Amino acid sequence: MTTPDSGMDQWPNGRLLSTAARLVEHAWIEALESLGLTHAGLIVLHLLGEGAQSQTDLARQARVQTQTMSRTLDRLERQGLVARIRDERDARRHLVTRTDAGTGVWRQARTLEADVFPPLENADELRAALLEIITASSARRW
Repeated sequence: MTTPDSGMDQWPNGRLLSTAARLVEHAWIEALESLGLTHAGLIVLHLLGEGAQSQTDLARQARVQTQTMSRTLDRLERQGLVARIRDERDARRHLVTRTDAGTGVWRQARTLEADVFPPLENADELRAALLEIITASSARRW
């Protein structure tokens, strides 16, 4: 809620979105840290729910560079949350899979959003608008 003298009701939508994103990100980072995760690590654990994948495929889906994904995977592997396994179809290639520990942390993280963020009356409408913004912005960038 804004107070009449805050002036936020006069802010442009971009500034509102940017401010909300920063505040949400700070709360999200703190909640993930309590599980020993980063946002990037959570994304990887989520993507691996569909099964083993290559580092290149994970990077593409997460929309990050392969080197960035490599650093994230290194950290998750040190924590025992993912494992790199040799691809049975191509011995030169490795696949990344979620470990049992990684699955456990992923399950804990799934409830964080409800714990961290306030319930919204029009959450579905907000979600649709955010997806529209992301899709339009991604088309120009990726």
